[in-house]
Amino acid sequence: MLADAVEYLACPLCGTALTLAERMLRCARGHSFDVARHGYASLLPGDVHAGTADTAAMVAARDEFLRAGHFAVIAQAVAEEAVAATTTAAAGGCVVDVGAGTGYYLAATLDRLPDRVGLALDLSRYALRRAARAHPRIAALRCDAWRALPVRDGCAAAVLTVFAPRQPAEIRRILRPDGAFILVTPTARHLAELVAPLGLLTVDERKPERLAEQFGATLMVADQRAIDTEVTLARADVAGVAAMGPSAWHTDPAMLAERISKLPDRKTVTVSVTISTYRPKATSGGAE
Repeated sequence: MLADAVEYLACPLCGTALTLAERMLRCARGHSFDVARHGYASLLPGDVHAGTADTAAMVAARDEFLRAGHFAVIAQAVAEEAVAATTTAAAGGCVVDVGAGTGYYLAATLDRLPDRVGLALDLSRYALRRAARAHPRIAALRCDAWRALPVRDGCAAAVLTVFAPRQPAEIRRILRPDGAFILVTPTARHLAELVAPLGLLTVDERKPERLAEQFGATLMVADQRAIDTEVTLARADVAGVAAMGPSAWHTDPAMLAERISKLPDRKTVTVSVTISTYRPKATSGGAE
């Protein structure tokens, strides 16, 4: 898949174009990056520390939970928003998923956009091993979402960020003038029935205000959609949703297992997210 995606890639060290040859990505200035045998390419500069990347256990829990379809309503809505947002876009342009994880949401989107190539960006090599196999049109790339993204300027028809970090300036840089940024964030109601019993992290109630501050200078909200529904989870599913997210870094596994054992065999919980579609703002001169 990298062969079809290389035209959208940029060297993370100097920003110049990359070429692919003999399982290696190279730029004209001599920087080179290996393609792992698992199918993903590492575009990490040497000074990046991957200590915050999702672990093998977190990725396995996420993969099992998502494959069970508990968040399928979110994946479907993201795909619908991407289709609607790119309907009038010119041909070409990739779909970039920043913090793509296992590629679940990107794969669902590409199913609805048969002419687009997808770039799955993530710091976790365990996640990228799965993302590289999630869809035939996904190129999986290891990078740090908090640094310059290894993507060329203005080449993305759509950028997705689902429960993941985001840099407004970088997202604006890689978006085409007619592109769209689709952001999924949890509300305070998301999985609320599990927060107190399991000691999970809560959602900041000021998140909408903070997002407005982050994106206001470069992007504007074109559409917003709320998803508020319920799913019924078995204990194994509850364990999975607790183990796959940021709470996994802050909870003791033995204590968490004890708390889960005290829950009913099946627990109904709320799935509540906001899907916001942003468009690039015009430049000060009035043109994109």
